[in-house]
Amino acid sequence: MTAVLVVAAVVLGIAAVLVVVRMAIGPTMLDRAIAFDVIIAISIAAVSIDAAHRRTAENLPLLLVATLLGFVGSVSLARFSPGSDDVEESDDDSDDPTAEEAR
Repeated sequence: MTAVLVVAAVVLGIAAVLVVVRMAIGPTMLDRAIAFDVIIAISIAAVSIDAAHRRTAENLPLLLVATLLGFVGSVSLARFSPGSDDVEESDDDSDDPTAEEAR
């Protein structure tokens, strides 16, 4: 069991370092936001592994709050980022079934 925990810790540690590097060099704000969301997911995985190892459910509220914060953060960033309201209108009305009814 200890070997599995060590391997999981090493994998999560490497993933966290790579994500922090991506967050530091990310050219856009969306790259940094996605990296932050991945950091939250890595943290949730680490807390879950700890809870499974100790066989307790004491960390469940922490996991729920972290999951909710990650979701709300991603959704709010996607909603309020520039260009999120851009909807391209098609030039061709032949694909629109309501266009035939209007004729």
